[in-house]
Amino acid sequence: MDKEAGGGHCDALVTCFDVKDQTLVIDLGTPRRVLSSAPRLGGLVMARSILNHQVPEHFVCTSEASGDGRRRWRDPSRYLGLVAETLSAPQPCIGLMTAVLMRRLIVLREQWENLWVEGFFTVGVTNAVRAGEPTVELRTSPAGTINIILVTNAALSISAMVTLVQVITESKTASLLAQNIPSQSGRPGATGTGTDAVVVASGDEGRLRYSGTHTKIGELAGRLVMKGVTRGLTM
Repeated sequence: MDKEAGGGHCDALVTCFDVKDQTLVIDLGTPRRVLSSAPRLGGLVMARSILNHQVPEHFVCTSEASGDGRRRWRDPSRYLGLVAETLSAPQPCIGLMTAVLMRRLIVLREQWENLWVEGFFTVGVTNAVRAGEPTVELRTSPAGTINIILVTNAALSISAMVTLVQVITESKTASLLAQNIPSQSGRPGATGTGTDAVVVASGDEGRLRYSGTHTKIGELAGRLVMKGVTRGLTM
């Protein structure tokens, strides 16, 4: 875990978080408007908490009985719902999963005057792809997933939330290209992984209609993501 973040507790950031049973639990404190591509409760929703759950590297979501007798679930959303219930995560709860070890969790913050953005990153690239390549079957869990969760105190319009996802994606891809990460096909220039997820949680302080790269929040988010992804790639 990134030591600059203070070891995963509320006192280091405005956003309260902890790691319990190999799961990042972010408590937003109150229901917040969140836009995400999460497998559980994705889309534009009101949510109180966000999970990023570590699964085994070759974890498979299936309802069929496994040889070792363990229950596995075909539906990742249902599985993550059970994780949230087990951890008593505040509801409604958004859920992500990753095979990246939680000790590699990176937590960073950027601030300008009263505006701040806080980010939570798990970075893996064994599943790296270049957008537009022929599709390949995903045989295992998202072992190479890049999960990015951004929380801000700014009250973002819906269009600003969408634009912030765009800025996050541009920054992530720029980081991958700068580190010369290849696609799993062997071709140069991976732009992401086949299972990346992004979460943007809006705040309630100072409404912002825009969040592109010409805005201060776009600058903060872009710099934060560049730092987080680059650090994750070089750990």
